[in-house]
Amino acid sequence: MNKKKRKKAQLPFRINILFFVVFLLFSVLILQLGVVQILNGEDFQEEIERTNLDTTKIPVPRGKIFDRYGNVIVDNEAMYSITYTPPKGVQAEDRLELAEKLAVYISMDDEDTLKRITERNKKEYWYLKNKTKADSRLSEEETEEMSNAEVYNATLDTITEEEISDFSKQELEVIAIKRELDKAYSLTPQVVKNENVTAEEYAVVAENLDKLPGINATTDWDREYPYGATLTSLLGSISTQDQGIPAGEEEAYLTKGYSRNDRVGRSGLELQYEDLLRGRKEQIQYTTTKNGTVIGTETVVEGERGKDLVLTIDMEYQEEVDKIVKEELETAIKQQPYENRYLNNTYAVVMDPQTGDLLAVSGIQYDRENDEFNEAAFMTLANAHEPGSTVKGATVLAGYQSEVITPGQRFFDNPIVIQGTSPKKSWTNMGYVDDITALKRSSNVYMFYIALRLGGETRHPFPDGKSTSFDNSAFQTMRNYYYQFGLGVNTGIDFPYESTGVNGGTTNNPGHLMDYAIGQFDTYTTMQLAQYVATIANDGYRVRPHFLKVVREPEASMEGMGPLYSVINTKVMNRIEMSQSHIERVQEGFRQVFQESGGTAVRYFGDKDYNPAGKTGTAETAVYQNGEKLDDTFNLSLVGYAPFDEPEVAFAVVAPNTGTSNDHSINNRIGERILDAYFEMKEERDQDSVDEKDEEDSNQEEAEEE
Repeated sequence: MNKKKRKKAQLPFRINILFFVVFLLFSVLILQLGVVQILNGEDFQEEIERTNLDTTKIPVPRGKIFDRYGNVIVDNEAMYSITYTPPKGVQAEDRLELAEKLAVYISMDDEDTLKRITERNKKEYWYLKNKTKADSRLSEEETEEMSNAEVYNATLDTITEEEISDFSKQELEVIAIKRELDKAYSLTPQVVKNENVTAEEYAVVAENLDKLPGINATTDWDREYPYGATLTSLLGSISTQDQGIPAGEEEAYLTKGYSRNDRVGRSGLELQYEDLLRGRKEQIQYTTTKNGTVIGTETVVEGERGKDLVLTIDMEYQEEVDKIVKEELETAIKQQPYENRYLNNTYAVVMDPQTGDLLAVSGIQYDRENDEFNEAAFMTLANAHEPGSTVKGATVLAGYQSEVITPGQRFFDNPIVIQGTSPKKSWTNMGYVDDITALKRSSNVYMFYIALRLGGETRHPFPDGKSTSFDNSAFQTMRNYYYQFGLGVNTGIDFPYESTGVNGGTTNNPGHLMDYAIGQFDTYTTMQLAQYVATIANDGYRVRPHFLKVVREPEASMEGMGPLYSVINTKVMNRIEMSQSHIERVQEGFRQVFQESGGTAVRYFGDKDYNPAGKTGTAETAVYQNGEKLDDTFNLSLVGYAPFDEPEVAFAVVAPNTGTSNDHSINNRIGERILDAYFEMKEERDQDSVDEKDEEDSNQEEAEEE
């Protein structure tokens, strides 16, 4: 009985202890909840509301471009810039408020900026300033079946021209700023102003960033050209911030990590080597709340300036070639203004025939309306012309390879008259000529017989006034031979665009094939002609002409060139299907053109000690306007190389539409001067190298004596 009482007494005591322990646990829990809720509640709420991390890519300066000797051709010029990086969820009202604040610190009143303000920009501004009034203009019935975007556009349509016609200058500046702010994508920097940002504007914006959410005062980069306009048409251009990536190509660029407002290569080498020049963007990771507020940033990838390009171009020589081409073009026009009234362009290409390195590419265009000469080197790739007799080397080699002539074979040079055609002849009746003499004296008739024989006509001399059997497949046969030299096909050059010339087609007229054989049917660019003569100089090996020589990593100090990234090797496109002995006969013919009595260019090259060779050309052409012939003209051309025995430089010159009574041999004068300049410059540089070596040796001897 007593034992039972003791057990009953102990039971409530144990329960009390258990209740006390539970009470303590609940107290601790309540205390912890209080700490979480009261002290850390805001932090944990932000943590709960965090979205996924967002990464923004910040553009970096583009790579520089150097010439073959390390001279900077294209540089980056630092400039002040005002940018806007909007958070997520920013509204039009927010951007307007920001634009009004920013207008206090920067000026946007230059003429070009104000011209870019559209009628819609003005209407959007008026709408935000008069929202209640504007929204009341459309009834519920009118908007019932419209989307929000349709309602907005319909509301803008109700704003009259009168309502947006009297904005003050200050309001227009606000509109101009808002226009730039509206272009920005969330967490992506957008330039608001980077042209003519003054030091004062930069400083005052930097001091007031706390009042300007999303605005930053930073630096941007623009392309700088230490050599002025020299070669700019080939170097190309980049888009402005306003243009961004090209319309219609967004998907291709966006998949490569570009932003819509990125500045990219638009033309020329800037476009060709965009992937190298663009660099690696700096990547910043943003942590934002659901409402778009940025609560943390971290740089996850360091930015790196684009890689530097070293071109094959020799800028000192390039400037000299430009000067020569301009001076000779100007002289021809000023000395014979009427005869050369259609002469507006002249081109020259100089390359290393063994490597394909382009040493100078020059095009000068005369603007008659403004009486000024402009750089137009891109025309050496874009404009094609009938070259005349410069292509006769290819014709003779085609004759050898097709076995319609043999080395040393002679034809009587006298006018040929085919029934139904005008007489076709050389510039003078030459009598019997062989293949080499035909090149030296530029016999058209010799080339005519090669063309006729390709077409199946083997009579010689051809009987005057008779008809001829003719296989017009000879056109394609001849073209196939020409293609091997790069005539009529892509040269393979590293440039976004090049013309392959105009194919005159296939006809039943044997006279057209005869014209083809002397360069007066199909058309070719100056670059194609340079590759053609380089192929002959290089014993039949056609190499790819190229601008890029070396790629280098960016130098951290922004000065000089960094470590080697890659080297562009010589690329042989093909070897022509002609024997070495046949090529050597054409080479000898080219040598005699320049150096032997009777050669068509001996007057200009006969006394040169650098042993040149080449071929002159004159094509009979005409100028047309609206289908009406204005006048007969000539295309004057010249191709060549030197030294004859070990060629290190090849060139082509074209001067289209000179007067037929022109006595200024612009093609020969340019060719002579650019070869003279090359070898004079080479001699000076060799002497400078010797002098530098002697000075180094002298300094070393003095140091050893001390």
